[in-house]
Amino acid sequence: MKKNIKNWDYLDLYKKERGQILDIVDRVFSSGRLVLGREVEAFEREFSASCGVSCGIGVNSGTDALFLALRALGIKQGDEVITVSNTAVPTVAAIRATGATPVFIDVEEDTFLMDIGKLEAAVTGKTRCVLPVHLYGQPVDMAPLREITGRKGLHIVEDCAQAAGALYGPKSVGGFGDLAAFSFYPTKVLGGYGDAGMVVTDDRQLCEKVRRLRFYGMDGDYYSIEEGYNSRLDEVQAALLRFRLAHLDEAVRRRREIAAIYSDGLAGAGDLTLPVTGMGRTHQFYTYTVRTQARAPLMKRLAEAGIETRINYRVPVHLMEAYAFLGYRPGDLPVTERLSREILSLPLHQGLTEREAGRVVSSIRKFFGSAG
Repeated sequence: MKKNIKNWDYLDLYKKERGQILDIVDRVFSSGRLVLGREVEAFEREFSASCGVSCGIGVNSGTDALFLALRALGIKQGDEVITVSNTAVPTVAAIRATGATPVFIDVEEDTFLMDIGKLEAAVTGKTRCVLPVHLYGQPVDMAPLREITGRKGLHIVEDCAQAAGALYGPKSVGGFGDLAAFSFYPTKVLGGYGDAGMVVTDDRQLCEKVRRLRFYGMDGDYYSIEEGYNSRLDEVQAALLRFRLAHLDEAVRRRREIAAIYSDGLAGAGDLTLPVTGMGRTHQFYTYTVRTQARAPLMKRLAEAGIETRINYRVPVHLMEAYAFLGYRPGDLPVTERLSREILSLPLHQGLTEREAGRVVSSIRKFFGSAG
């Protein structure tokens, strides 16, 4: 009987690395320090350096990383933050946590990323920040975005939750804005064994601000100099993420190899649009997301063949009940809404084998009645 192919799975990789992982955990448990210790400090240095910036602040989730980055910039009620609705809810939840209003613009049909051509028209007197989302592992086109924000005097906070290891030109994501937010949720290419996140920046004052905000607004001794929050990265996750960071290039290379198997094998396979990588960008393939108008029957057929697929994301944020108060209606973001009806993510994780990827290809081609 053939083994089911999961959309995401960590168990095979864990079995391979179990000894190293347990040694790391034991090292931390034996250190006498479990929160904001040497492992966190080392991971902050190493990860921020990998992004080409000088400062990293470890926090307890990618959502908090976004919130604290916005909060450090003074984003507040009455302000507007331009972003996209084709994203995970945390992007918008973080904006709302500051009291600010998210303003959505549509995305590009081919890359699924923020359509920079629509950015300038969305700027108002209340706009303070633009929050581009590097979705599915591919960077937004940052050069024209930076030109507009520079001319308009707007801040940039990069949502890099899905893009650790992705490049725009020769440069890693995370170094193009005032600050950037990363998630190390277990499913991510650089994922831990629980929630974790980081804010990175090259601005020393913003670095110190975020560092205070993550720990009750304290600076040094147990004394708050401003109102803050509890968003601390624990030592175990930091130590495990240091181990993962040392293998990030290898992980990205592996994902790109699987993506190439999909792209080569599925070329010309019926009603299927494959991912497009923008010029001058290195996609790290957090997900391999295709488009098809036959999504429901294809998902059903693949499930019957023991192949798990997912939809990231089925309902755009602007059409969710929780955000109805923002006033958006069906049809306001036509490309985003069309994509939500067609997108489908194929299995892609570190434990996926070439044979399993080939099985996914064969099953899809069989569904569409293609040869090969």
